Amino acid sequence: MEYRLRELARRDIAAINGWRADRELISCLGAPYRFINQEVDEAWFDAYMRSRQTCVRCAIVGEEDEILGLVTLAGIDHLRQSATLHIMIGSSKNRGRGMGTFAVLSMLRHAFYDLNLHRVELSVLATNEAAIGLYEKCGFSREGTRRQACYKQGKFVDMYEYGILRGEEREPS
Repeated sequence: MEYRLRELARRDIAAINGWRADRELISCLGAPYRFINQEVDEAWFDAYMRSRQTCVRCAIVGEEDEILGLVTLAGIDHLRQSATLHIMIGSSKNRGRGMGTFAVLSMLRHAFYDLNLHRVELSVLATNEAAIGLYEKCGFSREGTRRQACYKQGKFVDMYEYGILRGEEREPS
């Protein structure tokens, strides 16, 4: 399947709201599970539209332009030339198909060669082996551990800190 990125649109909110209600998906992410209604997600989208100078949110879409995932550069700091990467693939049936690799590498190219950033960083649950493999395959280096930094499903979990500098990204073989 062919994938592409496009800027997040208001029509994507319903799908994202459904993903946020998926406990299995949220259990893989650093964010806590919480009940989020459509109105909250609409306010989240409106806040994004007001902060586009420091944030890039892209829908990962398939051939029918349907949203399959979300990839974000947040906290863009033009002085430090850095940002934080976030990614979420909505449905479990779409994971493990190369979509994450495509989205991460596409967003890194955008960060380094369109936005002139020098560094992109991220945090990942130490238990999320699939995401760790993705990030390392794309060229991210593990820079540290925040011990027991996240509370997930009744226990504290370590968070790994990863970073990548311009020129370190690599296409997987």
